[in-house]
Amino acid sequence: MPSTVLQARNLTKRYGALTAVQGLSLEVYEGEVFGLLGPNGAGKTTSINMLCGLLKPDSGQVRIQNKIVTNGDANVRARVGVCPQEIILWKTLTCLEQMQFIGEMYGIGARSARQRSEKLLTELDLSEKKDEQARTLSGGMQRRLNLAMALVHDPEILVLDEPEAGLDPQSRVLVREYIKSLARNKTIILTTHNMDEADRLADRVAIIDHGLLLTVDTPEALKHTVGEGMCWKLS
Repeated sequence: MPSTVLQARNLTKRYGALTAVQGLSLEVYEGEVFGLLGPNGAGKTTSINMLCGLLKPDSGQVRIQNKIVTNGDANVRARVGVCPQEIILWKTLTCLEQMQFIGEMYGIGARSARQRSEKLLTELDLSEKKDEQARTLSGGMQRRLNLAMALVHDPEILVLDEPEAGLDPQSRVLVREYIKSLARNKTIILTTHNMDEADRLADRVAIIDHGLLLTVDTPEALKHTVGEGMCWKLS
């Protein structure tokens, strides 16, 4: 039986009259890629923000390695890396400067932060851009830089919100293969509204709509249930 890394129980989040997430319960296993699949506005981003301690639920709780997650928990910040859907960069800093700055914010020494940063930039095909300002990069390169920034402190759990959004075909393949390679050593949670992306990347998929968890299963089992070639109406 695989080891449970993250456990959510009855997570609920409301914004006034809108219930963004209602009674979400799930488990994520060590070393797997776990996908949250659903249409835009389904509650995926709200869910992952609660899962990684960025957003306090109105009710319910999250545990990482059986320890309750609280909002702003420093232990969670050290163990989880988050790559948001919206690209967040300091546009006047170079790629390497951004990486080193993030690393030092996580308490990594300057030398180690630089070494880790250069390694990640090389892996994500950005080494030639390391001394260029982030504002000069293409959108796809900026997204890859955001992914590198989420990994600079070497987290156990990586959370990716729509990781392939806005990527050109070449960058999409690079990021997809890189995520697969990371799964050997890390637990990955990603959101998507694209069934093909979930099928290619995820070991298990949770389908969410209108803030409700509909089902959790492997992509293969879900395709078998729905039928090969059927259209997923998720956007």
